[in-house]
Amino acid sequence: MQSYSKLQVILHWLTVLIIAAQFVFHDAISAAFRATMRGQEAEITAMVPAHVWGGVIVLLLTLWRLSLRLTHGAPPSPEPSSPAREMVAKLTHVGIYGLLVLLPISGSVAWFLGVGNAGEAHEILKTILLVLVVLHVLAALYHQFVLKNGLMTRMSLRG
Repeated sequence: MQSYSKLQVILHWLTVLIIAAQFVFHDAISAAFRATMRGQEAEITAMVPAHVWGGVIVLLLTLWRLSLRLTHGAPPSPEPSSPAREMVAKLTHVGIYGLLVLLPISGSVAWFLGVGNAGEAHEILKTILLVLVVLHVLAALYHQFVLKNGLMTRMSLRG
């Protein structure tokens, strides 16, 4: 089975780690943003700029990953497959990539420009990303353990 390039694999897992950290440590920036929107003084802990920089890094990594995907492509889907499964996989990937671009932008507009609607959009987009990531992980596990087609080796450095 064909695999993604080593660089694509490294960028994927680096993005996963940063996104996980963004989810786990978002409380500080959420509290600071809410305080600012209420006209109160925000407590800016070290986690606030860490979240901002995490978003910038996710955006840059995602743009890099998209450029690699456009220039190198993706390995063909493993067999057996169906048109419906192919469509769901493609829509899930497009959705994840789109959200990994939109989330840093909406977060930046909310934080730096103080646009409350952008903050609300950021929260909604975050929830949609979580749903798509869960779907993505469940699909990978389904391929690996039910279909037993070795799909997960494509995103492994040992692949």
